[in-house]
Amino acid sequence: MKELVEYLLQFGNLNQQQIDLILTKAKERDITKDAYFSEAGKIAVEVGFIVDGIMRVCYYNNKGEEITKYFIDENNLVVDLESFQNSICSSAYVQAVTDCKMIVFSKKDWEELLITIIGWDTIVHKIISKALIQKVARRSPLVSEDATTRYLSFMEMFPKVINRVPLSYLASYLGITQSSLSRIRKNIR
Repeated sequence: MKELVEYLLQFGNLNQQQIDLILTKAKERDITKDAYFSEAGKIAVEVGFIVDGIMRVCYYNNKGEEITKYFIDENNLVVDLESFQNSICSSAYVQAVTDCKMIVFSKKDWEELLITIIGWDTIVHKIISKALIQKVARRSPLVSEDATTRYLSFMEMFPKVINRVPLSYLASYLGITQSSLSRIRKNIR
């Protein structure tokens, strides 16, 4: 739980009483590799914080191909925000790529924190803003760079992730085939 508190304090001030309240709402959970934290076609009802492990957000395109949108690693919140906030069915899956240790909040408890803790909404807004900026920064280069440059950029941006995710997920994220990724990796060595 210490990791969660340190993470939250990056975005605003909380007194001990507020921290204690947050921790009473937090539940520890292990999610096994390949299990889903939230699923397409269902309403997201939890916010998670990854203590250890990697998750990915993915969907199926109109050809039935699985596409990885992005990866989320340790010390980050994970939630399908649109589904969670608007109580609408999600269009994506949030799946554990590795075994994950998480801290999870139910929607009811998350909303109670929003009502009870002065400044919690500001902290949450800052977290969401940072996540959106990161999301754009991750995806923008994927549009304009060649495959090798995209792979090298990924290696630089996510050194703790690169060797922990299956090549099929990484190839999907980079928008290339697995055989192309294998060729790129071979040529780099």
